[in-house]
Amino acid sequence: MTDRAKAADDLTALVAQVRACRVCADSLPLGPRPVLHVSPTARLLIASQAPGTRVHETGISFNDASGDRLRGWLGMDRETFYDSRRIAILPMGLCYPGRMPKGGDRPPRPECAPLWREKLLACMPDVTLTLLVGSYAQAAVLGPGKVEDRVRDFRAYLPRYFPLPHPSWRTGAWERRNPWFTAEVLPALRAAIAPLLAPSRQVTTPQQHA
Repeated sequence: MTDRAKAADDLTALVAQVRACRVCADSLPLGPRPVLHVSPTARLLIASQAPGTRVHETGISFNDASGDRLRGWLGMDRETFYDSRRIAILPMGLCYPGRMPKGGDRPPRPECAPLWREKLLACMPDVTLTLLVGSYAQAAVLGPGKVEDRVRDFRAYLPRYFPLPHPSWRTGAWERRNPWFTAEVLPALRAAIAPLLAPSRQVTTPQQHA
């Protein structure tokens, strides 16, 4: 068995374990439904926060208005975005965490990333660039810091990471107040991901969705 075939088998077995996870079941208002899109040939990784209600319902990451905004930033259509042979989507929390009393989603469950993240990343050896989308992904990988400062200084994190704001509806007003994001960051973002979107060398590798 080749190393790539073994990685594919290992990832298939690991995703099955993720799907069966019930560690946070008593704390999740809608119950467990891990949502992730991974494969051993993915070269670009999108590290995000946690599923929202629509993502929980459909089982498809960024299947909402925030996903439309993110795909706009990337200059990417849905077909490309969900091609896990090239792009993996792995949130810090894999299940919908619920709502805060005053509105907004709760943070990702703290048990999730320590339990699964490194194991999943180990099965995706071809990942060369990770988009850190929002404060939770950035804090987990880069430590404490301000999202806007990191986005403005994105070049300091290349070629391994590219920090981005969370693409929520609130970000529209933020973009209008900060035209440098559209003028400087988005062209660099699209240039950084373009080399990673060439067809996978192993197009027969099964994609893993959960």
